Amino acid sequence: MTHDYVLAIDLGTTGNRAILFNHEGAIAGQTYKEFTQHYPQPGWLEHDAEEIWRDTQILMKRVLAEQDVSASQIAAMGLTVQRETCLLWDKTTGKPLHRAIVWQDRRTTSHCQQLKASGQASLIEERTGLVVDAYFSATKLAWLHHWVKDNRPDVKPENILAGTIDTWILWNLTGHKVHATDHSNASRTMLMNLARGEWDADLLALFDVAPHWMPTIQPSMGEFGHSDPALLGAAVPIAAIFGDQQAALFAHGCNTPGLLKCTYGTGCFLVAQMGTELARSRHQLLSTVAWTTPEQTNYALEGAMFTAGACIQWLRDGLKLIKSAQETDAIVRSVPNTDGVFFVPALSGLGAPHWDMNARASFQGITGGVQQAHMVRAVLEAIAYQVKEVVDAMNQDANEPISQLKVDGGASQNDWLMQFQADVLGIPVERPVILDATAQGAAFGAGLAVGFWGDYDELLSKRQVEQVFEPGEGQAEAQANFAQWQKAVSRAKNWIEN
Repeated sequence: MTHDYVLAIDLGTTGNRAILFNHEGAIAGQTYKEFTQHYPQPGWLEHDAEEIWRDTQILMKRVLAEQDVSASQIAAMGLTVQRETCLLWDKTTGKPLHRAIVWQDRRTTSHCQQLKASGQASLIEERTGLVVDAYFSATKLAWLHHWVKDNRPDVKPENILAGTIDTWILWNLTGHKVHATDHSNASRTMLMNLARGEWDADLLALFDVAPHWMPTIQPSMGEFGHSDPALLGAAVPIAAIFGDQQAALFAHGCNTPGLLKCTYGTGCFLVAQMGTELARSRHQLLSTVAWTTPEQTNYALEGAMFTAGACIQWLRDGLKLIKSAQETDAIVRSVPNTDGVFFVPALSGLGAPHWDMNARASFQGITGGVQQAHMVRAVLEAIAYQVKEVVDAMNQDANEPISQLKVDGGASQNDWLMQFQADVLGIPVERPVILDATAQGAAFGAGLAVGFWGDYDELLSKRQVEQVFEPGEGQAEAQANFAQWQKAVSRAKNWIEN
C-alpha cells in the first residue's frame, strides 16, 4: 500500500490535536480535544500526563477512522508539544509520580530568586541562553524530585525517568522502548548546554537532577523509533519532534536569518530565525534552538509572552464575560475604544522583555461608564501591545528592522485583533490559510525526514496566504495608547512581594 499521509500530533497547553496532511501539504482530516487544567493553588497549574496520553491514542485512532485511513498509509508521524511542561515517572509501572507541572506554573519562583541571589544567573544564562525563570523545566524537575523523596519513599531512584511532554508521549508511543527528546525541546529545560547540544553536568547537579533520568537528545528531524503496532494496527515511523513554537517557525518557511513569526496560542511567542550561529540578545530575549538535523543546528531568538489566548479563555471560563472566543471580534467592534481601560496580561507573571515572576494581571483605568465590551477590547489590545514590546526588543537586537510579521494560532483568526496588531506595529501582518502551523511544521519535518516530500522550498511554495493586514487609519491612536499601556504594566510589576 502506498504512503498517502503524514500524521502530526500537536499536544498543546489546553488541548490536543491529530492532523493528517496529504502530499500537497494540505490538511486531509483533523480531530481535537480539550483536556483538564488543574489549579491546586494560586499560581500553580498541573496537567494529568495519563489523560494526555489517553487523548493522544483516542485522537490518532479517531482521525484515521473518520478519513477511512489505515496506519499502513501513514509515511511518518511528527510530534510537536507545549515545551517546558515536565514530569517524572516510574519506568517499571509506567505511571507518573505526580501530575505534570505546566510551563505557566509559578510555584518555583522562590527557587529562581534564590539562584539569582546566590550568583548563579549569569552561569545559567551563558550555558543555556535562557533567563532564570520558573517558566523553564529545571526548577520544576527539582521541585518534583523533592516531592517524590518526601512523599513516595517506595520509588527507587534508579527507576525514575524524566522528560517534557514529547518524551513522555514518545516513550508511550514506542511501547516504553525509546526515552528521547529533540534539541528544540531540550533547549527549553534550562539544563541543556546550548553551544554543545548536550545535557550540562554542572546544571544537572545544581538542580539535583540525576543524569540517568534524562532522555537522549536527538536531532529534531530523524528517526526516533516506531509506534507500537498494537496502537494503530501497524508500526509508523516517528520522524520529527519539535517544540511547538519551533514547529510553527519551520512551517512558515522561516529558514533563513531574519525571518520571524508570532504564534497566538495560550501564550504569545515571537520567534526569529538566526541561522547556524548561536545569537545572543541584549534586550531580554531568549537564545534557543530552532531545530536540528543530523547535519546542522539552526538557532533562534524568542520573545515568550505567557498570556495571550489564555486571557480570552479566562474571559470565557473565569469571568464569563463572553461565551466563545469567536464573539470577541463583534464585541470589540461595538465600541470605538476601551473608554480608558487598560489590561495587563500577567495571569502567569510577565515574560519577555520583563521577566517578572511577581507581576500579576490587572485592569486599570476603570470608571463608572466602563462596560463589558470595553474590558474585552482592553484584553485584546493588551495581546497586541505585548507583541509590540517584543518586536521593539527584536528591532534593537537586529541589524535590519522587522518589516513584516507572519502569524498563526487560534487568536490570529480574529480579524480585528490582527488589524490592531498591524496598526500598533506599523507593519503588515500576514496570515496563512492553515493556522495550525505547529502541527504543519511537525508534519513537514517528519515527511521530509522520510522522503515523503523531497524539497522543503517546493513544499513551502504550496502554502497559501489567506490575508495580509496593512497598517490603517487606526495607527496613530493605537501607537499613542501604547505608552499608557506601558504605564499600566509598570504598576502591575512586582505585585507579589518576596
